[in-house]
Amino acid sequence: MEDHTQPQESKLVLNKANNEFNGNNFDRAEELYTQFINNCTKSRECDGKDLATAYNNRGQVKYFRVDFYEAMDDYTAAIEAHSQFEVPYYNRGLIRYRLGYFQDAERDFRKALEINADFEDAKQSLHQTIVDCEEKLTKGY
Repeated sequence: MEDHTQPQESKLVLNKANNEFNGNNFDRAEELYTQFINNCTKSRECDGKDLATAYNNRGQVKYFRVDFYEAMDDYTAAIEAHSQFEVPYYNRGLIRYRLGYFQDAERDFRKALEINADFEDAKQSLHQTIVDCEEKLTKGY
């Protein structure tokens, strides 16, 4: 019986975290995402998509705090948990773009579009990244 309650309890924690996140209660959401992630990594019984969502959303909280490198670590962990989830590629690409790592950002945006060709924000970000990268090369900096 315990085998079934552990994943259900973890799912409740994830749902609470999502509710806190959607309510802009980012500190509490981060705590709950961390709790969910820790439970998942210990039990190894969580769905990869749920784990990826928790990492991605916790990364968003860190992004909002401008903890870019910590956010990128969470986005990378989300990708490792579920490689066909386009959102963390996009989110990591945004940070790489902001930090001036245009080639890395371009790869992330392309991967997001490979997974979901209709991802409009990724299309726009890819275009802007290419333009800015070319401008950087033209100006020599």
